[in-house]
Amino acid sequence: MKGRWAIAGCVMLVAYAAGCGYSTHSTLDAQYQTIAVPAFKNLSREYDLQAPLTNAVIRKFLADSRLEVTPLDRADLILEGVILDYDRKGLTYDSDDEVTQFLCFVTAGARLTDAKTGKVLWEDDQLVGETTFYTRAAGQSSDRLRGNAEFFLPTVRSFSSEEENRGVAEALEQLASDIFLRTIEPW
Repeated sequence: MKGRWAIAGCVMLVAYAAGCGYSTHSTLDAQYQTIAVPAFKNLSREYDLQAPLTNAVIRKFLADSRLEVTPLDRADLILEGVILDYDRKGLTYDSDDEVTQFLCFVTAGARLTDAKTGKVLWEDDQLVGETTFYTRAAGQSSDRLRGNAEFFLPTVRSFSSEEENRGVAEALEQLASDIFLRTIEPW
């Protein structure tokens, strides 16, 4: 019995020493401790998208706490962004050829800059948050936001239906997560 425990202990020790490459530490350089996130700009034809996206990005940094969110004059990093477009496409249709489910996209660009040197650390103008939502005619609920979007991200109010407002809120939440992860884990 002792032999089995010894072998199991050795196997666990080797597995622990080898690791799987996962770490809870950021791959950002240790010199970066603070970040400023100015309000995102909105170049899309829709209104009321920039504040929910900016707030969602800031909230992700606050919850994570690897980078402290500060004003521009005290920041090591500056994360700037712009919403470039909003689009939706019919995904499913009923027997009368009416759309019952849409796929919506929010396209954005973002840039992370070293505040002291002005060097751009990363830049991407093809970031996309997407989700689907049902129309009222579908008779199905779009009240199925994943993650914490429903609790923290204010519902967008610029669209004519509550279903589309909720869908866009979810797409913005996904987009905020992508921007946050691109900043914290720039692999």
